[in-house]
Amino acid sequence: MPVDPEALTSSLRRLADRHKREADLTHSLNDVTEACVELFQVTGSGIMLADDQNISRYVAASNGPGRILETVESETGQGPCTEAFVTTRAVAVEDLRTQRQWPDLAAAVAAYDVRAVLGVPVRLGGVTVGTLDVYRDHPHTWEDEEQRALLRYSDLVATTLATALSAHKAQELAGQLQYALDYRVIIERGVGYLMARDGVDAVTAFNRLREAARSSRMKIGAVATSLLDAGRLPTEL
Repeated sequence: MPVDPEALTSSLRRLADRHKREADLTHSLNDVTEACVELFQVTGSGIMLADDQNISRYVAASNGPGRILETVESETGQGPCTEAFVTTRAVAVEDLRTQRQWPDLAAAVAAYDVRAVLGVPVRLGGVTVGTLDVYRDHPHTWEDEEQRALLRYSDLVATTLATALSAHKAQELAGQLQYALDYRVIIERGVGYLMARDGVDAVTAFNRLREAARSSRMKIGAVATSLLDAGRLPTEL
């Protein structure tokens, strides 16, 4: 369903003004997801942000199934939201139950009414630090207009984060996001190296970096640096 441009502008302005006065970041992000459901007339919405391993994790959701969707995506490294985070572009799926690209994710959410999913990147200072995600409880073809509108709405998440960080209201999150900002380019170069070397897609390459970081107990930025310096992952030594 097309999003009313005036309603979108009004919602963005109203929420931005409210969040300038809001002291709690989690509360602000939950506000964003709840308003997103009403504005886009979707079943649920959620936000995932990079941690200090540059792995996108759940931080807010409008309901239980949305929280489960994001938690499973973080655990499996699969799904449209994860792909949006890695590729830094909007990723849409009409029906999780009928697609074959993410079998572990589809199996994990099969008991819930999570069908059509759309994920868009959240950028802070031009760097992707997470995703804003929406879903419907029935199959749905996401129109280009819907995707553009959600991309615009994701700017509100970035503004909320920037406001909280500048006001020192999110010290733990600040460290995580700073790591994501500092190492995103190096990680992307590592992903590109693995794609070229092994002939894999971006998400597969990213998950190889992530698995190597876990196995070696190193941060993913250090793993990517090692890969670029030595031409191999620490676990390949």
